[in-house]
Order: sequence, then structure tokens, then C-alpha cells
Amino acid sequence: MRTLHYPAFDQLEIRDLDEVAPQPDEVKLKVAACGICGSELETFKTHSPRRSPPLVMGHEFCGTIAELGADVTGWTAGARVVSNSLVPCGRCVRCIRGDTHLCATRQIFGMHRPGAFAEYVNVPARCLIPWPENLPAEAAALAEPMANGVHVVHVSKHLPVQTALVIGAGPIGLFCQQALQVLRGAKVYVADLSPERIAVAQKLGAVRVINPREEDVTKVILAETGGEGVDLSVDAVGSGLTKRTSLDAIRPGGATVWIGLHENALTFDSYGITLPEKQVLGTYAATIDELKLALDLMAAGKVDALSWVQRFPLAEGVTAFQRMLAAKGADIKAVICP
Repeated sequence: MRTLHYPAFDQLEIRDLDEVAPQPDEVKLKVAACGICGSELETFKTHSPRRSPPLVMGHEFCGTIAELGADVTGWTAGARVVSNSLVPCGRCVRCIRGDTHLCATRQIFGMHRPGAFAEYVNVPARCLIPWPENLPAEAAALAEPMANGVHVVHVSKHLPVQTALVIGAGPIGLFCQQALQVLRGAKVYVADLSPERIAVAQKLGAVRVINPREEDVTKVILAETGGEGVDLSVDAVGSGLTKRTSLDAIRPGGATVWIGLHENALTFDSYGITLPEKQVLGTYAATIDELKLALDLMAAGKVDALSWVQRFPLAEGVTAFQRMLAAKGADIKAVICP
């Protein structure tokens, strides 16, 4: 089968690899579409050990069932499905309490097991949900990043949110923006350095867009909110600067959600959290129920996952990856369609 292969650091190639028969609890999926995630771009750029080559990456995907493992029930060959990005064990204390995305022994496609930048991928049947008939493949594949936005809403559900700031108008930021608008009815401000990306955010419903090269994000937010700050901020970049901005821009008693993974170490004024009683929330991935909700929102036309996304055949996978790494102009999100 053809794959977009990551054979060594700084290398990508189209390569034929042998197909592997599915395990008894798995199906073999003929991949229809797989999104290129920012975490994969960051991995490639920084030689991260989290994804060590040789490897086939890809964890945002949908497809049709080509073959059933011996023990699989409830699915038939030819069924159209969307897969979760990770495989939880279902038995550990975290899975039992419902935090399947935090499973102690979770496996992530394209990290711990072969991913979906390929013609076929093997998937445990428990990771699959139906793919709505009215969704094109390149939209259905992006249910996983949209589910990240749904999860951001859920981890902050204890907080009244009328106003929000999303820092970073990449794919995750744009999905967080839409989740906050649709599920919380929030007025969302969006900040990004790229004019093309904040233009997309504005088209998707942002009440105000901010380019930090031209305006101070915190000053704009304070001016827009009567000096208070927004109820919630989301850092979808993950740099030291954006994390500090995400704290500075929220009101006393507000919260920031950190989803970006650009930089790890951070220094900040801890009194600025304690005295105004601000909250810092981490967020990671999503549950399969959140994946279902993301798909429902897309199928109902409440979320746009098409107008700002580019489609590439698998044969052009290297080009697609390199273009997303460069992130120039309107190159925001690529989906590879084998």
C-alpha cells in the first residue's frame, strides 16, 4: 500500500509498505481522508521523540471498512466511519471514571501505532463511529480537531462565558472559536499574526480580530471589555508570550485554557493568578462522545470545516506537509485523500 512515510528526521517520502492483517478486535480501514495536524508539523520540525521515525503519521481520519477482524461485531464491510485519534485501554482507573482520553496506556495513531497517511490503517472497532452521509471526507476527517474545541468548552463548563479570546487562528484555534460560538453563544475575539488567518476567523464569526504586529492584544481586550478582560481565553499557540497574554487578557475570576504545545518552559507572575483568582486549565484531545458531538455539529452545518481547508492526493503528501510547515498565506489546513 502507498504511504506518506517518515523514515528519518527531516525526511518524508511516498513509499510502498506491506499491508498488515487486522487483529481480532480491529477492522482494516480504507482511508478516505486524513488531516495533517499541527502536532505532527511541530514533531517533524523539532525532531520530537514523541514521534520517532521510521513511522507513518496521521491521526485525524475517516474511511470505509475493508475487512473485519475475527471478533468484530456491529460493523459491516463497506461501512463509512470516523475514528478516534487514540486507543484507550478501557480498564484503567482513568477510563473507568470516563476520562478515556487520559488513559494511562493510551495509544495514538501515528505515534504509538501506524497512522492514516496511507491507503489502509488498522483500527480497533471500539474507536469507530458512523460517518454522516452528508459530510465530505475532508470534513469528516476533521471531526477529531473539532472535538478538541468541544473538549475546551466542556473543561470550562463551570464558568459563565459571554466573552472569549482565542489566541492563534490555526486549525485548532478556528475550531475552538466555532465551538465557543455554537455551544456557549460567546462573543469571540481572535488574535493571530497572519492577515489571511484572522480574515478566516472574521468570516467564521469573530466579533473582533487582532493582529499583534499592529495592536497590543491585552490592551485591545481590556478596551473592548470595559477594563475587565474576557471570561475565558484559549491559547492555541503555546508560546511563553501567548500563555502570558492568555492570563493577562482574562477578568478576575476568569480562566484560560492552554491547548497549544509550542514551548514548554514558562515564567510568569504567580501573584497575577492568585490575587485575582484566575484559573489555568490544561486540555488534551477529546472523548469519543465529544467526537460524536463534533460530527453532529458539522453534519448540521453549524461548523465550517471546508471553506478554509485544502485537499491533496496522497501522491502530493510531501508537498502538502511542506506547505503546512511553511504556513504561508492561505495555507492553514491540509487534508490528504488517498
